Parts: sequence; C-alpha cells; structure tokens
Amino acid sequence: MKNKIIVRVAEGLGNQMFMYANAYSLAAKKQCALLIDDESGFYKKKNSNRARKYNLDIFLIKAKIASNKFKFNTDAKDILKKLLKIINFFLKKKIFILENCLKNKKTKFINLFNTSLNDICYVEGHYESEKYFLDYSNKIKENFTIKNDQVNENNFYISKLKSVNSVSIHFRRNRFTEEVNEKKKNYKIFKSIEFEKSTLNYINDGIKYFKNNVTNPVFFLWSNDFNGLENQFSKDIVFIKNQNLIDDFYLFSFCKHFIVGPSTFHWWGAWLNESTKKICLRPKNKLLNPSNNSDFWPVSWIEI
Repeated sequence: MKNKIIVRVAEGLGNQMFMYANAYSLAAKKQCALLIDDESGFYKKKNSNRARKYNLDIFLIKAKIASNKFKFNTDAKDILKKLLKIINFFLKKKIFILENCLKNKKTKFINLFNTSLNDICYVEGHYESEKYFLDYSNKIKENFTIKNDQVNENNFYISKLKSVNSVSIHFRRNRFTEEVNEKKKNYKIFKSIEFEKSTLNYINDGIKYFKNNVTNPVFFLWSNDFNGLENQFSKDIVFIKNQNLIDDFYLFSFCKHFIVGPSTFHWWGAWLNESTKKICLRPKNKLLNPSNNSDFWPVSWIEI
C-alpha cells in the first residue's frame, strides 16, 4: 500500500491553496499518495460569523478527499490528535509535519524534503511561500485551474481586461475587524484604519510606477468593501463590483500586471497569472505583509 500524506486545509481560499501546494510538493517528492482533510480545519468555527468552508473543489485538484478515518473532525478526535503530536516529537519517522514557528509566531521557509515520514503522515500549517513548491510550479498551476462550470466565461469584464494594459489592484479592508467581536475593540479599529492608510499609499505609489513604466495602463480595482472608495481614487480607475469569490479570482487570470495587495487571495491571482510580460509589484512596508512568513513575497516581484 502506498504511503499517504494527509493535508489539513483551513482558513480562506488563499490559505487553503498554500497548504495544498506545499503538501502536493512534499507528496510528489516523497512519492506518497496525497489526501485532503476538508473538515477538521473548519468544524470548530462553523458557528462563527465569518465561518470558512472548503473551497478547493472549484479547481481541477488531483488529490482525493480523505475518508473519515483519516480526519480529526470531532472534539474526541481532536484530543487524540493533541496526544499524537506529543508522541510525534520523539519519533524519527514523523506522524505530523508541523510548520515551525519562531518568536512572535513568525515563520520562514524550511526545507521539508529531508524529513523522515511515517507511512501515514499529516501536514498542518500555512507554508505561505512559493519556495515550498517552486520545483512543482507547473503541476501546481494545473491543479489550480478553475473548473469550467464554476465561472461565467461571458463575464462583461473579460474582454476589457484582455484588450488593454490592465493592472489589477486589490484593496483589502477591515483587516483587523472582520469578526463581530473585533469591531468593538478600539485597538483593532485603529489597526484596520492604519492598515488601510498604508495600503492606499502603496497602491498610489504602484499606480505612479505603472504610469511611468507601462504604455497606457488601465487600472482595475477589486475590494471586499467599496464603501467610500470612489472618493479615494481618480475616476479613470475601473471598480470591479458585484462579482462572487470565484469570478473575482477567475478575472485575475486575464490581467496583464498586478499591484499585489496584502492578501493571499490576490497573491495567488498574481502568481498563477500567465501574462508573458507580467509585472508584479509588492509592498516593501512590512506592515502590509499579510503572512507571518518572512519569505511570503516572491523574489522576482518588484518591491515599492
């Protein structure tokens, strides 16, 4: 029987993609079968106002969903998992591969390929760096092809994005006040305000860069909250509104360039994009790194 790697996915779409991409590469390198645990990372938060769900089924993912016996999707199984993780610390052949956190929950790329694995091994963690899966980039891109029945191929914006030097902008708002209980905390409100100010400054610097370096750029802006944004930008910026999560992500593939916003969602849209002369900008402001991983930004992207 072929050895198995089971990846626990969680959080939003962008995070799930990082988790899968890392596990796919590890399984390919170790010649293991890859299974996806699509439940254990979500069952505790199902009653949250910002409840997440498994989203990778919109893609042509090669890996199969793990059977229930390989999931830790109940409180009792979760207790068992905690005990196994203690035992795992002393094992040469690991039952769990866990992302190594440094001080202040910070992480960085660490090569996992030389780790000795048990016949059945669980992978947990965000692994938010392309360095984990660069060797399998083409395969990862194949896996993250959106299924035809998931998107509107007649979307009004497709022809517009393809016909001009389109630049994708993503303005993430309410970064620290997305949960109901966070909206009442003054320090969370302040952090979100400062985050938006920094994001706006970065976007404006990016717009200046493209106007100076690209012929007739046309800017298209996505956001999770458009309230008041019309007053923040010039009228020639096109606001992509009234799309759903999948259509937004699909439209990224037709853009020519990116002012990559501080979100894993936009990171993946830029990384997967196949535009031959693509320019990707990313923020140098460390406050705009949405990840705890110091290797989050690809080295080929231009820092401004």
